[in-house]
Amino acid sequence: MKNNIKVERAKKNITQAQLAELVQVSRQTINAIELGKYNLSTTLALKIAQVFNQSVHNIFELEESDWQP
Repeated sequence: MKNNIKVERAKKNITQAQLAELVQVSRQTINAIELGKYNLSTTLALKIAQVFNQSVHNIFELEESDWQP
C-alpha cells in the first residue's frame, strides 16, 4: 500500500516520533508504515488521516499487488 505520510509530515513539520505519539504507536511503527512494511488497522489509518486533516483515501492508496491473494 502506498502512502503519503512522509509528505504530509513534511508539510506539517512533524517527526515520525511526534506523529507516533499523536496516534499512540511507536516511532518504529510509523517508519514501517511509511516504508510499506506494515499493514495498519482501519482505526490507525483514520487516526493518521485525522492528524493531517485529510481523508484516508488522500493518505493511503492500494496498489495492484495489494489485491493478490
